[in-house]
Amino acid sequence: MSILESVRIALRALAANKLRAVLTMLGIIIGVAAVIALLSLGQGVQATVEEQIQGIGSDLLMVFSGTFGGESVRIQPLTYRDAQALADPLNVPNAAAVAPVIQRNATIVFGQRDGQPTVIGVTPEYAYVRNANVVNGRFIEEGDLTTRSRVCVLGPEVVDTLFPDRDPLGQVVKIDNVPFRVVGVMESKGGGGGGVGFGGNADSNVYVPLTTAATRLFGTRTVSGDFPVTIINVAALDQQSIDPAIEEITDVLRERHRLTYQDNDFTVLTQEDIIQVAGSIISILTIFLGAIAGISLLVGGIGIMNIMLVSVTERTREIGIRKAVGAKRRDILWQFLIEAMVLSVLGGLVGIALGSFGASMVARLAPELKALLTPGVVLMATGFSAAVGLFFGIYPAMRAARLHPIDALRYE
Repeated sequence: MSILESVRIALRALAANKLRAVLTMLGIIIGVAAVIALLSLGQGVQATVEEQIQGIGSDLLMVFSGTFGGESVRIQPLTYRDAQALADPLNVPNAAAVAPVIQRNATIVFGQRDGQPTVIGVTPEYAYVRNANVVNGRFIEEGDLTTRSRVCVLGPEVVDTLFPDRDPLGQVVKIDNVPFRVVGVMESKGGGGGGVGFGGNADSNVYVPLTTAATRLFGTRTVSGDFPVTIINVAALDQQSIDPAIEEITDVLRERHRLTYQDNDFTVLTQEDIIQVAGSIISILTIFLGAIAGISLLVGGIGIMNIMLVSVTERTREIGIRKAVGAKRRDILWQFLIEAMVLSVLGGLVGIALGSFGASMVARLAPELKALLTPGVVLMATGFSAAVGLFFGIYPAMRAARLHPIDALRYE
């Protein structure tokens, strides 16, 4: 008997008990829908995070104080003078620009309105290094650094909070009770990428001159009297210059920190490093959630086994008649095995449709989420549902194939 004939017989048998077939498929439908929805949202989140990280700058390197997973004999904070040394083209010829920053949380007040933004002390190079554009007014300039001016540039969310009905340019706000004049408004980057370190919400940032932040806001200095910085952003000349730039940055900082034999007391990260770390974390969480959702597939498989055993019992005389007229054991085996797989695959296809619809609805309700359904996920879900039907259909099919024709014909 051909496979097509077996599929036709299986569909006819399922059609004879429509309600039972639908209830049997329900476990598979729910399991596949949950897996599809979670994996789609997980891949969408991963793609969004990668886009945000890539959008924070071009060929960007980030230099942090301290190390990840390693131990140093002593750790010195990165300083403004370290950044100036890295900005010297004789020291780091493969760097296009260097932008140190100081980051703190602060309170900003205008009239009766206030907010809790992230205040970032920056240099003029920050706009180039981090792809930060001003849509109204200007950004921090070199003169603001030398004179330690009390000027600030606001992110669009800060503008919406403090100035919902007026132009913020020229207005005076208080940051931790220190008055600052607003000179610019930043372009919106959405609710994600563009923060100082690994992303953050750039739209809720307030930018001030780095020297002003160090002396008038945060008041932090090293033993040598220098300004400690949170991070040093370095833009390489191009993609090919990244590795040479890392070597040059490492040599300069090791010399400045007098690290003769000790390990580095700083870390240089590339955008690719950050993408890999973020991607691996999201992938692990996605797989974990998908595995939990996959438990319902096992429950659905047990339901298929149960209903197929019932079907074998109900159709014992039919099996006996088929064997009496010449059907072989493999014909009976394939008949019931294909019937179990048809149940599972049909449930899987319905589950894929429901899961895709559910993921898209979640993405609509939460604009910060994005559903990304790839062919690989669809093939995996289809294959897994077919495998469930095959695995849980083997025992009932073998039981049917082993029935003796005389005993089957006598069965009432």
